[in-house]
Amino acid sequence: MSLEFALDAFPKKLELKGGFSCEARPLEEGDVDAFHEFFLSIPQRELLFLKNRVTERETIADWCAKIDFERNLPLLGVSEGKIVACATLHQQHGGWKRHIGRVSVLVSKDHRGRGLARALVTDLVEIARFSGLEHVEAEFAGEQAGGTRAFALMGFSQLARFEKYVKDMDAKDHDYVLMGLKLRADEEYAGMG
Repeated sequence: MSLEFALDAFPKKLELKGGFSCEARPLEEGDVDAFHEFFLSIPQRELLFLKNRVTERETIADWCAKIDFERNLPLLGVSEGKIVACATLHQQHGGWKRHIGRVSVLVSKDHRGRGLARALVTDLVEIARFSGLEHVEAEFAGEQAGGTRAFALMGFSQLARFEKYVKDMDAKDHDYVLMGLKLRADEEYAGMG
């Protein structure tokens, strides 16, 4: 299945709660400064749970210089020229988890509660299905109850929970929660590989 074909739907306009609208589109090479500013706007306590040092401009510049949508597809929410959300589909193309994608999402504090995370994750789940993945996972720290509730409403279920299993960027222990969604093959896509 061609990922390029799935991406033909973007950019697209999202109409969300409260009359809020924004554009959804993949990350571009020229997004370095806007993407960096987005991460700088995220509250410090939430940054502790991210796997990369996103407040370092070099990290963001490296991502934008080495865009590989087959591995990591960042789908951005853009409003008035600012990046206000990012949801990413992570894939492995070999090994025992090659049929499983992982989704992560982050929305700026001022744009939460409008359905933006749900809209972006829903688009990524469709892309995952279109790409032939069989499952999609999402990882959380135990304290991220709002995130686990939101993903449960999208059909994800808790697969595992391990107490004091992961460490944040300050080396503090946290519970680890793994949620998953089994993707049904869409008959429209079946056999189109």
